[in-house]
Amino acid sequence: MIKVLFICMGNICRSPTAHGVFQQLVDDKGFTQEFLIDSAGTHAYHVGHAPDNRSVSTALGHGVDISDLKARQVHESDFEYFDYLLVMDEHNYSITIDNCPAEYESKVRFFLDFAKNTALKEVPDPYYGEGNGFERVYDLIVDASDGLMEHLSIESD
Repeated sequence: MIKVLFICMGNICRSPTAHGVFQQLVDDKGFTQEFLIDSAGTHAYHVGHAPDNRSVSTALGHGVDISDLKARQVHESDFEYFDYLLVMDEHNYSITIDNCPAEYESKVRFFLDFAKNTALKEVPDPYYGEGNGFERVYDLIVDASDGLMEHLSIESD
């Protein structure tokens, strides 16, 4: 089983969107039993809360339901448990690496390292933004999810 943890700051915008998009991709390909997917935040601001309504609405507009997810904070056991700890930006990378035991640091990567159609390294935080920020985040996450699936050598349609 491949275990993937998506990480952002509060676990209400970017990481639950990535969680839902990648879960949907895995399910659509018939690989549900081969993956365990989760998301978490580096901060405890929103623990126990559902994703931001704008994230839920954007994902649902693309056929991905993330409304049942609940925010949680990264736990020290996650570093050993998960195979991939995929962060959304430099700030959360720094926090995650600072808390990560040295033997697991190679598991921590930028999620957009898997994207094929952008040179960006960070998924921008749409929380305080206006306009189509959540759509932009969704598009970047789809791109990186496709690249991650390819990286994991699972043939895509």
